[in-house]
Amino acid sequence: MTNCQFIGYWGYGNLENLEQQLSNLLNAAPATLGTAKQLAGFRKGNCCYGVGWIGSDRGLSEAAIDNDIIATLSASGLPHSHDAWVQVTPNNRLILGREPFGRVPLYWTQGEQIIWFASRLQLLFPILATPQVSIPGLYGYSCFSYVPTPLTPVEQILAIPAGTQQIWQGCDEQQIIATAQPERLLQWQEKTAVIQEEETAIKQLQILLQDAIQRQINDLTSEPVGVFLSGGLDSSVVAALLVQAGVKVQAYTLDFGDAGIPEWFYAEQVAEFLNIPLVKVDATPRRIQKAMIPTVQALDLPFGDGVTVPLFLLAQAASQETRIIFNGEGGDQLFAGWTNKPLIAAGVYNTEHPAGEEVFTQHYLRTFHRLYGYEHQVYQPEIYSQVQQLCPQDWLQEALDPTFNTSLLHRLRRATLMLKGAQNIHPRATNLAFANGVNVRSPFCDLPLAEWTFQLSGELCLRGACEKYILKRAVENWLPPDIIWREKRGMGVPLTSWCFNHFWHQIGTWLNPGRLRAEGRFSPQLAAQVVGDELGGGIRGRRIGEILWLLIIWQLWRTTVFGEEVGSLSWHHPFGLPRWLWSYSNRWKEEN
Repeated sequence: MTNCQFIGYWGYGNLENLEQQLSNLLNAAPATLGTAKQLAGFRKGNCCYGVGWIGSDRGLSEAAIDNDIIATLSASGLPHSHDAWVQVTPNNRLILGREPFGRVPLYWTQGEQIIWFASRLQLLFPILATPQVSIPGLYGYSCFSYVPTPLTPVEQILAIPAGTQQIWQGCDEQQIIATAQPERLLQWQEKTAVIQEEETAIKQLQILLQDAIQRQINDLTSEPVGVFLSGGLDSSVVAALLVQAGVKVQAYTLDFGDAGIPEWFYAEQVAEFLNIPLVKVDATPRRIQKAMIPTVQALDLPFGDGVTVPLFLLAQAASQETRIIFNGEGGDQLFAGWTNKPLIAAGVYNTEHPAGEEVFTQHYLRTFHRLYGYEHQVYQPEIYSQVQQLCPQDWLQEALDPTFNTSLLHRLRRATLMLKGAQNIHPRATNLAFANGVNVRSPFCDLPLAEWTFQLSGELCLRGACEKYILKRAVENWLPPDIIWREKRGMGVPLTSWCFNHFWHQIGTWLNPGRLRAEGRFSPQLAAQVVGDELGGGIRGRRIGEILWLLIIWQLWRTTVFGEEVGSLSWHHPFGLPRWLWSYSNRWKEEN
């Protein structure tokens, strides 16, 4: 079911009233989600439940409901693939669950003895009498650029964490719901048998990669599929596997124009090697700005990474020619990509430190390069006092739990799978695809492949300074050597260039001091502090653009998705001046 969302209820209440309330919620859903269809409500004993679909002309059949599953979504659109599900069992239990990679989000809230659930956060807003921004959710977003589960940016609405089920037991006699019990479906943990021999690992990995792609193409006929091709290793491997499997492939890559360091020619090199057509998608500042609000609305949650709008443009372009897109997301998490190297050094150092574990967690938190550590300068006093009571390390604790992995590298891989993968990369990819009417398939999100990687010895993942070593060895005959062995530093989105040039004056509106003051959360002059290097030495160069983008996306989310007022404009900021004049004025003040 492409671009399909659901909302429903379960618990104890008046069935007729609940059906009417669900109907009202479906009618109030954003028009961008499509048309709605409501199934009839059901009652088992005193417990009742129902579900409605948006964006599809079909819901689940009554036969499916008789089989306990009343709602399910799949990012890939593959038959029998359940990425998020809602189950009502014969023994009067409600189960909300998500698979371990976190491809499809799932949310819930409770009102009296009714659990409301939805695949989109925004669908649950009308359930709340007065929706309020969650300060822990806001602080988490400020630290990570995404809101850590089970938090959401809205009080009283929670998210089901990836790889878990939340289970509620109903009591028919008393007509009450017991407190939810969480159940983890899978632990990312190292295996007893360790693969040390390189040639063995290469042969096994080649087979696992080919099997993973085969599972993702079994339903395809002769239609072409799209692949997002950055020219990096992971997306290039996916493109090569699709070509090997005989699939008709159309590749898409980003062109940032004159800004930043161009990488499209790497994608061009791969496309030429594989003999597949390549479309360069315009991601210049004018197109980025035009797509910002549609992207924020598509994402549903605030995701503050600069790659989101460019990815929206890729999905938009691909949707003109295909209904299925493939990406290389997940490769860094499975094979210990480049971001693990400084953390390994820190981990080795901190084993000798008296407060090693605490320091290591703080170091991990700082690798997100957001606003952790700048709280006093970032927030207005009332919010700052609330933030001081929170410990963001708590949101990392389960993912970094050393119980499951004695190897530091596997411990870090577990963390990136559970944090950056399941809470950020995969759910945003799905929402961006769904918003453009396509399904997204990520071959590295393959359970047999992922679990196999926890058998690898550390040196097969990281050989000296060479990250993803075993993956590179396994595919070195499938792609050009320049693509396999070049250093990769993630997608180079030129945020600072955009902010200092094309977006400069617009920042005075997006992050206007009057609007920030009226919002009551961030410091009114925060944007000026960021561009003036006033927050601290860690926020310079490309970090300036990343922080400004983080703040801009929050402002767009709270006004266009959450529906808060924007507040009055103030002219007390530097963004009304040409940037060269502001820079000259700043230098003059420093020198005099």
